[in-house]
Amino acid sequence: KSEFMNIGLIGTGAYGQAMAMMLLKNNNDVIMWTENEDKYKFYKENNRIKSLINGVEIPKEIKLTNDIKEACLNKDIIFIMTTAHYVGEICDKINPYLSKKTIVCIASKGIENVSCKFLSDIAYEKLKTKHIAIISGPSFAVDMANSYPVGLSIASLSKKSIKLIKQSLVSDSVKLRETNDLIGVQICGSIKNVIALAAGMLDGMNYPESTQSFLITESLNDIKELIKSLGGNPKTCLSFAGVGDLLLTCTSPKSRNFKFGKLVGSGAPKEEQDKFLQDNTVEGYYTLKSIYKLVKKKKIKMPIIDVIYKIIVNNDDPKLLVTLLINKK
Repeated sequence: KSEFMNIGLIGTGAYGQAMAMMLLKNNNDVIMWTENEDKYKFYKENNRIKSLINGVEIPKEIKLTNDIKEACLNKDIIFIMTTAHYVGEICDKINPYLSKKTIVCIASKGIENVSCKFLSDIAYEKLKTKHIAIISGPSFAVDMANSYPVGLSIASLSKKSIKLIKQSLVSDSVKLRETNDLIGVQICGSIKNVIALAAGMLDGMNYPESTQSFLITESLNDIKELIKSLGGNPKTCLSFAGVGDLLLTCTSPKSRNFKFGKLVGSGAPKEEQDKFLQDNTVEGYYTLKSIYKLVKKKKIKMPIIDVIYKIIVNNDDPKLLVTLLINKK
């Protein structure tokens, strides 16, 4: 084993907790940061982090702090594990404590709502470092935490970042495939949550797996075109971040995006939909608005995004989705 590293994780959701467990598995020193007083109080009283993953206890060796300086100072790698729309704010918070050598690895998936910027661009602008990486791929927190084999894409323009992140994470249950296609990996990671909304709608309307596969295939073609138009590598569609994550998120009732889409497809009342959005992080709902804005701004044709937007945001009939699939050129 190579020598251990000092690692800070920003965000203590289920996926952050699973990532912390994978990092601990490689004997790294892991500390998580939260601003949630209840979570911190529980940690102080019980000497362990309260688990958000069913049937999994968070090992005592993973520390928790409510002091951002403690989480970031003298760390080899900082993992950002928050929802996408907090990434800019988090970069501002951690910036004073990073050294020239600190690597920042973003596991959040999405595109910034207001600016339509990729998360890597926000990080480059705010942190003024070249050591930025994006990690993405098909991995539910519960599966990672239970050490089932998972494969992820790691994207960076910095060879050093890729090398150290691999050193910190790769194990008998985690495989990382490297790429320098930051754009492609982020488009795949963002848009799959939006397509999962549509997959859930089909399920809510009682369409079978054949129709789901129809949707996934059509979506992959659209995603490939989108990556190409925005200057990424269309081959990224075939990576863990691409088809891997799309398959997982679009076929699993475990996915919150899928669950929300199912509510919409089955005609659940607006109050029930709003309550679900309030109680759960549905990344696809936020990303839908960003992607829609982005493709309009860049004048890119994405009929599948237009239809999902009409159904989710303008409350049009979910059956439009099926009509689109059949008539799409």
